[in-house]
Amino acid sequence: MALTKRETRSVLVLGGTGFLGRRVVRHLLRRGFEVRSGSRHPERAHSIFGKAAVEAIRADVTDEVSLNAALARSANVINAVSLYVEHGEQTFDAIHVRAAARVARVARDVGMRQLVHISGIGSDPLSRSDYISARGRGENAVREAFPGATIVRPAVMVGPDDAFLTTIARLVRLLPVYPLFGDGKTRLQPVHVEDVAEAVARVLDSGDSAPCYELGGPRVYLYRDLVKTVARQSSAHTVTVPIPFVFWSMIARLAEELPSVPLTRNQVELMRRDNVAAADLPGFAQLAIEPAAIEDAIQEMLDQKSQR
Repeated sequence: MALTKRETRSVLVLGGTGFLGRRVVRHLLRRGFEVRSGSRHPERAHSIFGKAAVEAIRADVTDEVSLNAALARSANVINAVSLYVEHGEQTFDAIHVRAAARVARVARDVGMRQLVHISGIGSDPLSRSDYISARGRGENAVREAFPGATIVRPAVMVGPDDAFLTTIARLVRLLPVYPLFGDGKTRLQPVHVEDVAEAVARVLDSGDSAPCYELGGPRVYLYRDLVKTVARQSSAHTVTVPIPFVFWSMIARLAEELPSVPLTRNQVELMRRDNVAAADLPGFAQLAIEPAAIEDAIQEMLDQKSQR
């Protein structure tokens, strides 16, 4: 039976209460989609969006029965579930590979119209980093199970409540000497999370998306220059000092034993690699989006802090 026009506008956002997912939900709502937010803790969605705007449902990507029930009532699905630090059974392989494959397989079996899978720039199944490798293997698994899926790879995402710029801003205010990862020459193309959310909404809205998009901000920074930009805009005075990666790896190995992990070896490995959008893949230009300057995100963060 053919879907009605209204039914084709129904979408389930897995990870709909997360850093990116909740923004994707809002951008889809602005475009007139009928949105469901799926997560293991659906009650959080009501406090974020309000009960009237979004239907909050329980959806566990590690459980096929839960997924079948969650996906059965939507025509489209966006998988924005992510994991940055492993905890018990919540491993990179479990979430980024097996769960991603499960979402794609169930989406195919229930006849989903479109699947958008959120990955990341630099995903590589052959990487020595467990995180980066899992991301790459997850992409392959998604394509195998759902050949028409669209992969969206953002660069490092920033926003007022991120874990990247806010950490830099806090440290440059606290420390007279800022320890850099390596020589600070890693190339980064940070992107505002709101721009990524709008891009995902446009991908779903287009009905004729490319197989893969890479989304980077308007400027490529050396890591040390990005730190200096944050410090300057925060009116902080700090000196950057290069710290060899081998030292960071040793610190991270010890940090991983702590109850609350402040740094992992996978995070160190990520900082070894350039994080820049490929010139030969579609990106913001193909979606008619002009990404915001990172200075805007820094200012948002500072404004929010001053209002607390």
